[in-house]
Amino acid sequence: MAINKNIIGVLLAFSFCFGRIASAQTISKEELTFLTSEWKGERFADGRPKISDDLLTRAKNIGLDDAWTALKNLGYVNQFESGWKTVNDEAVTGRAVTAMFMPSRPDVEKNIKDRGAKQGRAGNTNSWPIDVLVKGDVYVADGFGKIAAGTLMGSTLGNSIFSKSGNGVVFDASARDVENLSEIKGFNAFVRDFHPSFLENEVLMGLNTPIRIGGAMVLPGDLVIAKREGVLFVPAQLAEQVVATAEFVSLKDNFGFEMVKTGKFKTGQIDNEWTPEVRQAFYKWVDEHPGKIKMSRATIDKILEKRTW
Repeated sequence: MAINKNIIGVLLAFSFCFGRIASAQTISKEELTFLTSEWKGERFADGRPKISDDLLTRAKNIGLDDAWTALKNLGYVNQFESGWKTVNDEAVTGRAVTAMFMPSRPDVEKNIKDRGAKQGRAGNTNSWPIDVLVKGDVYVADGFGKIAAGTLMGSTLGNSIFSKSGNGVVFDASARDVENLSEIKGFNAFVRDFHPSFLENEVLMGLNTPIRIGGAMVLPGDLVIAKREGVLFVPAQLAEQVVATAEFVSLKDNFGFEMVKTGKFKTGQIDNEWTPEVRQAFYKWVDEHPGKIKMSRATIDKILEKRTW
């Protein structure tokens, strides 16, 4: 049976593109899928979990403290890092694209750059993670806390990052050109510090691999929630549960504030296990405030079954 030449062309083009994607990371798609095996949803071609855009939007509107508590209650205690400097007050939420940098040595850096050139890569290695960014991604880099000559980004790369991802960055390292970076509307950078120097003696050793950011482990595809308190890295398979729980806590707090203010219930009745009367009042309040609800009634029921308020 004859095979349509157009189909062959499409298959070859796909194989070529996938090969470039696969070679861009230092672990295989199989290994990345193994490490994130609890994620059952859609994935990018390289195996990175693909959290939905809707969930990313919802995550921007939740309290980081509430999300941290939900994650801690699930046994994940090494997912938060504080102590950042930022370009502005913009919250950053998205899917992690991870990069691991190390102090450079001439022989290794030469090999890395020679291989990169064969893959069609150009420029210094701190620009390579930018090439794989898509909308909704957050460039998360372990720059081993280097400040002077550890500037992984200036205004040129900052603009490139934002144009590709519509998002910001989290760097355990430094950045330069803070004034120009602050002029990128909607952009933010969570970095250890700012410094006028250029990047030197540093090389990319891992792209979309597990990395360490301070005391936190970060995997490609993790939900990044970066706000004033710090940065939380939520495993992809827990993102929906953590966001929904944080949304519920916000609902519960708003309900409680109103009930206490109007004198219908006392603070102790709201903060402790709910009686049938309080639950009934909560469901009535939910029905009266449809604009505040970002989750289904079934999700609310499920959360209430597992929590005692």
